[in-house]
Amino acid sequence: MTKPTILIVDDEVRSLEALERTLFDDFDVLTAETTAEAERLLADNWVQVILCDQRMPEETGVAFLTRVRDRWPDVIRIIISGYTEADDIIAGLNEAGIYHYITKPWQPEKLILTLKNALEMFELQRQNQLLAIELRLSEQGARRKLSDNRRKLRRQYDFDDGIVRAQGSPMNRICDTLARVAPYDLSVLFLGESGTGKELAARAIHYNSLRWNKPFAVQACQAVDHDRLERELFGVREGHARADQPGVLERAFGGTLFLDEVAEMPLSFQARLLRVMQEGEYRPLGSNQSRKLDIRIIAATSADLEKSVAEGCFRKDLYFRLAGVTIAIPPLRERREDVPILANYLLKQATASLGKEATGFSPEALSCLKRHDWPGNVRELRNEIERMLVMGPEGGELGADVISPRVLMALDPAQNSDLAHLPDGGNQTLKERVEAIEARILRESLIRHRWNKSRAARELGLSRVGLRSKLKRYGIEREAGLAEASSV
Repeated sequence: MTKPTILIVDDEVRSLEALERTLFDDFDVLTAETTAEAERLLADNWVQVILCDQRMPEETGVAFLTRVRDRWPDVIRIIISGYTEADDIIAGLNEAGIYHYITKPWQPEKLILTLKNALEMFELQRQNQLLAIELRLSEQGARRKLSDNRRKLRRQYDFDDGIVRAQGSPMNRICDTLARVAPYDLSVLFLGESGTGKELAARAIHYNSLRWNKPFAVQACQAVDHDRLERELFGVREGHARADQPGVLERAFGGTLFLDEVAEMPLSFQARLLRVMQEGEYRPLGSNQSRKLDIRIIAATSADLEKSVAEGCFRKDLYFRLAGVTIAIPPLRERREDVPILANYLLKQATASLGKEATGFSPEALSCLKRHDWPGNVRELRNEIERMLVMGPEGGELGADVISPRVLMALDPAQNSDLAHLPDGGNQTLKERVEAIEARILRESLIRHRWNKSRAARELGLSRVGLRSKLKRYGIEREAGLAEASSV
């Protein structure tokens, strides 16, 4: 094991030899009779402790150790002297930053103990320096990682790649509007059914605005009373009924606040929110100090907000404050061309989260998914994709046979049969309504059995001839390119 290195500087040869003999067993000892020689040794060796005489011909030990402090600050500096003038001791402490002042004659055991303590101090200093470097590097790494993650997150909400849609999708017009609005600090109101992606659009605005590197906060307004909204948005200061806690407006300072289902906000709180938006400041519960409001507000609702205003359920002045720009997100049934690309995108997400692989969808499965109206919109589509993945084969293609029956029984609005134009209710006869239901059951059964007519007929209690007659009557046919399963 390598011993620590001690440098002894003394112009008296006998003193050098005595110190070297005493320290030889515990340390690697270097000796120098002059400060010039000592500096050469310091430059060529890794010295942990320097033991220097105070009274030397060319300069004092304090003067030399002051120079050592500037060039080799890590070396522990000790003065050894037969003189104990108070001025020398004070100068050594202040100018040279000495660790210890040893008087002659010294005691071997005490000298070795002092040097071992000095070496421990050297190691502590070294570890502290390494830790400081590690902390700086980890801080830099954390900042770099945070910056990289923010850029990655921003790319996820890019208007071209983040909002998944087909080439001729109605969402193209919506994305153009989002791109125009994003750079400007205007309030935005999103209208649309539940599950259409209003929050996704709000995040796209945030991550393409000047506030993109600040927080994006979501506040749900449905089923939340006045007091809870006040606590969650404005926060609570110590001394109030609850413990001190920052609100959303404080945590998301400089960023964007998304108010979801704003139409369900209590009428009593609407006046408070309007005042905060007008005055540009708010006051946490239990505090006498107002805080500046620096946040962009984006609101969304699936309700008819104008109707709520007319009925007195929503303040007209707050409505105009929130609706700086109003954007309506179309439901999925009005952009069926987006369903296949959305389904593949959601399947990729599902395979990652559920840990089960699939190669994709069969053409028939995508056709069936396009046919459904998706009243729950993208949220419902996501749930269906996850169900299909769980029910489907491991690592294989997801066919129409693993689609939920309610989705399979949807009518194709583009089908050119008379059945496709039958109304869902109203003036149609009982016979027409029964036929519509029967046609849906036939299609659903055939798809589940992969168009094996024998199996479908057995399940429905029909003969193959009877089934074929009904299919001809309702114009139900396999789509082009889909092979019929072999009969059993």
